[in-house]
Amino acid sequence: MTGLMGTDNKTSITKYQQVKHFIVNGIESGVFQHGDKLPSIRQLGIELSVSKNTVIRAYQELEAQEWISAVPKSGYVVQSQTAQVTQAIAPKHVDLLGICKEFLSYPNHKERLPCGSAHPNIDAPAITSLYAEIGRHARMQPHIASHYQLPPGDDLLIKQLAKITQDTGTNASLSDVFITHGAQQAISLALRATTKPGDIVAVESPCYFGNLLLLESLGLKAIEVPSCPRDGMYPEALKEAIKQWDVKAIVVTPNFTNPTGALMPVAHREKLLTYSGEIPIIEDDVFGGLSYQAPLPSLYSLDDKRRVIYVNSLSKNLDSRLRLGWVLPGKYHHQIEQGLLCDHMGSLNLMQSAVAAFLSSGKYKTHTSKMIRLYQGNVRRFLALFQQSMDTRNLRHQYRVYPVHGSYLLWFELPQHVDCYQVYQQCKSQKLSILPGSVFATQNQFNHCFRISVANFSADTDWQPALNLLVEILQEHIERP
Repeated sequence: MTGLMGTDNKTSITKYQQVKHFIVNGIESGVFQHGDKLPSIRQLGIELSVSKNTVIRAYQELEAQEWISAVPKSGYVVQSQTAQVTQAIAPKHVDLLGICKEFLSYPNHKERLPCGSAHPNIDAPAITSLYAEIGRHARMQPHIASHYQLPPGDDLLIKQLAKITQDTGTNASLSDVFITHGAQQAISLALRATTKPGDIVAVESPCYFGNLLLLESLGLKAIEVPSCPRDGMYPEALKEAIKQWDVKAIVVTPNFTNPTGALMPVAHREKLLTYSGEIPIIEDDVFGGLSYQAPLPSLYSLDDKRRVIYVNSLSKNLDSRLRLGWVLPGKYHHQIEQGLLCDHMGSLNLMQSAVAAFLSSGKYKTHTSKMIRLYQGNVRRFLALFQQSMDTRNLRHQYRVYPVHGSYLLWFELPQHVDCYQVYQQCKSQKLSILPGSVFATQNQFNHCFRISVANFSADTDWQPALNLLVEILQEHIERP
């Protein structure tokens, strides 16, 4: 990125301080990662229109403050930041319901760029077969005695979900699986089993807004733990947060975090388990089945204390409208069973039996493999077209997007002065759908970011003009003083 982003260009801030702010903002936002080589003194001086001596002074002060370090005959690189970058935000109550309702509302028109919502692509033969199966089971209902489907759920569906769980790198026996009304209910049950109102829950930052809404509804406080857009939650940051505050539970998505798409390395997973001690961990794995490569072992599989509660659903692999999820409760078996029974006195008989029959047909695995190839191709094509459009406007260094190894979400970072909520509103008026970063945190620290879903991307003549229009809007906001 070029320009003194996130700084005040007035004379009250000296030039060397502006250079410092530029580098620090880059480190804090992930533009410069641990070990990255920073621009040379000459290069940065030209880029920011300052003298070499100004850059030297800024770099020397940053080195003294342990932001960067000098490498002989190579220049400066970013140091590992355990104090500055990985400092968690103090716990606070969540207040996002109003703004989330705006984003969750379904548009009453056809969108020109439908990239805002994280719904999967349903334009596939398997989805047609799925709803045909649901229709067949619906016609059977009048001939079946009315009854409640009590927890843990339909036997055949439990068997199929246990198999899916094992295929994604998590050991699961039939007695482990409880069927829920989507992953949202599963996480809610897990939070209620491990916390009480007023407790502190550690979450990723940025964090999926649905999890933040759950904390809000349950009267819990969120402590936002800094996370790498590539590797997920920093284990060291979690360790420091636990030292400072009385954390009662941790909600984390090791596989393809929403919104960044981060994939936590195995070493980080092991550190997270070690540093968290006995604290319950709620592992959200709704995107885990959409990995472009072999699955990594889940926290649930690596845990030897049965304190990890594993959550998954069919919403991202099949269709969000199914509202079918499942939970492996670990040692919280009794609490979650009780919560399930008391919530609904049972589950959706029709949907469970129909989806069980569909999964038994063998079509699910073929469909998922097809979708993974589609999403991987969509990511590649979308980024190529986006980069091409940005390059034609000389905006190549004015954004950052992180590579993903699964799912269909992309996280874009813009210069710090850009207000992506304003970008979102302007896009909405043009029937372009994106999701602003402000909804993924409690204190607007990601207001300069936005999330894109490429699940339904198609590089046809309708999408290209819409994508170019999005870039025009971004250019307008990036080039504002």
